[in-house]
Amino acid sequence: MKRLLTIAAFSAVALFATGCDKLRDKAPAFHNTDVTGVDYAKGFTLTDHTGKVRTLEDFRGKIVVMFFGYTQCPDVCPTTMAEMATVLKELGPSADEVQVLFVTVDPERDTQELLSHYVPAFDKRFIGLYGDAAATAKVAKEFKVFYAKAPGADASSYTVDHTAGSFVFDKQGQLRLFVRHGQGPGLIAHDLRQLL
Repeated sequence: MKRLLTIAAFSAVALFATGCDKLRDKAPAFHNTDVTGVDYAKGFTLTDHTGKVRTLEDFRGKIVVMFFGYTQCPDVCPTTMAEMATVLKELGPSADEVQVLFVTVDPERDTQELLSHYVPAFDKRFIGLYGDAAATAKVAKEFKVFYAKAPGADASSYTVDHTAGSFVFDKQGQLRLFVRHGQGPGLIAHDLRQLL
């Protein structure tokens, strides 16, 4: 009888341990679109708002949130940047493990100087990225991002229609999420915590 109880106890411990392994290996539950394994958005080569050439590899070891927009955007861009600033506040000390990148789709007007004032105004840790027209088109194609000028009252007052979502890379540089515009900081912070 004692032997049977011992066997039963070991079996229960083994079963519990097996269950723990399954819990530990469980995939994270994201609120935003899980795009793990897609075969695009593999990287970029652009210049940051301090004049330094950057690639995705520069941010290895951090969660990267990458948004395409432009400084004269009247709505989506500033609200997205403000939302990401709130997300970093919600993450507390873990925010230092997250890098927000703003990629301009308006290389004609978004100069290095303009980006250096606009992007860090939302959070000093945010980085603005730009390239010439060819580099912008190349990175947009790699990320499957749409952008197109919409005429304004004159040649310099155009707006730019563009994809209104953010790409999230894990610490290994793998694309994991697409965040739709207007999700709210709570849901984004939740998903980033899953990757942290």
